[in-house]
Amino acid sequence: MTLADPARPGVQLSLMTHDETGPVVPVASIQVDDVDAAYAEAKASGAEIVHDLTDEAWGVRRFFVRDPDGHVVNVLSHN
Repeated sequence: MTLADPARPGVQLSLMTHDETGPVVPVASIQVDDVDAAYAEAKASGAEIVHDLTDEAWGVRRFFVRDPDGHVVNVLSHN
C-alpha cells in the first residue's frame, strides 16, 4: 500500500507485507535520482547486494542492499 498527500504526490509512504520479485521484504524504500550510480557506489563500498539491479514490470528500477545493522533497504528510481 502506498500513501501520498494529493498536494505533494512526490512524498510517499509505502507499507509492504511481501515483495513480488525480491527474496525478502525490505524494511524501507529509498527513491534516488540515479539508481545506477547508487548501485555502483554500494557495490564499490562492498555492501551486500540482496537483490540485483532490476527493471521491474511496474515501472521502477531498483536493487536491495543490506545496511550495517542487517536491515534490507530497497533503493529505487522510477523509469
